[in-house]
Amino acid sequence: MKQEHHTLDFLKNGIAQLALIVEDLDTAVKNYWNVFGIGPWYFYTYGKPLVKRMTYHGREADYKMRLALSSIGPLRIELIEAMEGDTIYADFIKKHGYGFHHLGILVDDIKRKISEAESRGIKMIQDGSGFGKEGDGHYAYLDTEDMIGVTLEFIERPKERVQPEKIYPPETQGDQSVI
Repeated sequence: MKQEHHTLDFLKNGIAQLALIVEDLDTAVKNYWNVFGIGPWYFYTYGKPLVKRMTYHGREADYKMRLALSSIGPLRIELIEAMEGDTIYADFIKKHGYGFHHLGILVDDIKRKISEAESRGIKMIQDGSGFGKEGDGHYAYLDTEDMIGVTLEFIERPKERVQPEKIYPPETQGDQSVI
């Protein structure tokens, strides 16, 4: 009897985001702007109270990271500076140093996608939710590095983001196109 082969469709709509772990977020953003003209950049600190619920390896967690978002054409780029707590970012730095960390995939129903991944033996290793203006928004990282060479992140974007802490360069303050 032929065994049915079920593939996961996570990547069928492409990659929405590339993310890098950086040592110094402000310096990295300035370099992307000054050398490549990429920007504006929108800064956020993800941790409590902005991110309402966070987990790390299946347990409630309290971690913090600074991030900056911009776009390169239709692709969002995210730079992350690890700050506090146990995170997959700190794990990555210990193992690899700084650099390319994950691919972000937009999803409409993150809980269903996490369930699909787990049904195929792919564990969620970190997540956070509630960072949108209406308490929506959810991200979840999958343990795929050993399988495909990179971590995958599911992203259920909030309907509306909170205002960024700052925008760089400052003269682009009115441009809210990436958020």
